[in-house]
Amino acid sequence: MVTREDLESFMIRMELDYEEVDEGMFLIRGQDHGLPVVVHYADDLLLIRMKVMDLPQGGEGNLDLYRTLLELNATDVVHGAYGIENGELVLSDYLGLETLDFPELQASMESIQLAATSHMERIRTLAGLDAVGSTAGGED
Repeated sequence: MVTREDLESFMIRMELDYEEVDEGMFLIRGQDHGLPVVVHYADDLLLIRMKVMDLPQGGEGNLDLYRTLLELNATDVVHGAYGIENGELVLSDYLGLETLDFPELQASMESIQLAATSHMERIRTLAGLDAVGSTAGGED
């Protein structure tokens, strides 16, 4: 089983800029002005979560956005999935610590970062937001 120290070793190997913000919870700064990622080491799971953006108020009727997110989950997001939590669009992945290894963690991190980067303009347009604006994740 991967220990907390193993996890830190993996993050160092990936040359990630991170800090432990709470016991077992790490904030990884986005590379090239990307969005930050939270990695939470707990029990038998590793949670990787990235806030993509705040969803616009009253967006319940935005069928095109939600349909696109489900399609991206099925066809284009290799590790993890888009989800909605407390009015925020997030990308998250759960990895089992029992069998986790460096390549699996690296693939998950890269998949989440790539998805957020490559889908952002399309998602923001469907949400009725500018391609770059004040509701982007990480600006809270």
